[in-house]
Amino acid sequence: MARRPRPSAKSPLTFAALEAFALSFGLPRIEKTTSWGQPTLKAHGKLWVWWSAHENAPVFKVESFDERDMLIDMDPETFFFTDHYRNHKLVLARPDRIDMDWAEENLRRTWRAMAPKRFLKDYDAGMTMT
Repeated sequence: MARRPRPSAKSPLTFAALEAFALSFGLPRIEKTTSWGQPTLKAHGKLWVWWSAHENAPVFKVESFDERDMLIDMDPETFFFTDHYRNHKLVLARPDRIDMDWAEENLRRTWRAMAPKRFLKDYDAGMTMT
């Protein structure tokens, strides 16, 4: 099995490294694009993960405000949000502190949550999906 590119723990995460990491999962229906002039990955046609130029940090979707609050309470040195993201189920992570195991689990989980139900049924049944 080929080893997925994994950002180095010795240097802060960049969007290019995060993008390569996320694309290495081989999940279908992912597209590279830009939003608000910033590099973005979309899943199933919806924003999935992107980079906040203002905060110089990746922005991840979370399933609930409770999840976001729990992450921030458990590790405020890594996770945060700004007023811009207050009313959205999103969390930012400091690039020099992010745990890539957490990032992978989050990206896979949110990819599934964003997928149409019929697509997931076929995907989980092993049908080739693009």
